[in-house]
Amino acid sequence: MPDPVRKLRVLMMVLGGMQAVLGLALVSNSVEIATSIWGEGEPNPWGRTAGEAHSGQVVLAGILVLAVAAWGITTAVKFPTRNPALRTSAFAYGWTALPFTVVFFQVMPLLGIAWLVPAILALVRPNQPETRAWFGGSGASPR
Repeated sequence: MPDPVRKLRVLMMVLGGMQAVLGLALVSNSVEIATSIWGEGEPNPWGRTAGEAHSGQVVLAGILVLAVAAWGITTAVKFPTRNPALRTSAFAYGWTALPFTVVFFQVMPLLGIAWLVPAILALVRPNQPETRAWFGGSGASPR
């Protein structure tokens, strides 16, 4: 496996791991996160506060983040198969990873800036000539 492909693979695994941590935090702390967003408020007739009532939305967001993380890690793990669709999947994952910069920046500005660099690299690396050649894209060398 060429070095640029190996670096892209590691980069996608790191991004997926960080997203998995974010997803697990959302799922496991859903009531606290929902309360910080929607506030305590008056309990509704069923005795639930606004934070408790909206915690399901936070859990859903956490599950979606975990699904995106699994997509990135699964794509990276399958790189040795050299399937051309994996390069497209890696490129799409890079575009999906970019909006997470805003989320991480809201949690901690330094973390958002640290996330931005790998997210941009995840966009650029799949289009490098060595990566295209590895997956059999245009300009590929014969195998």
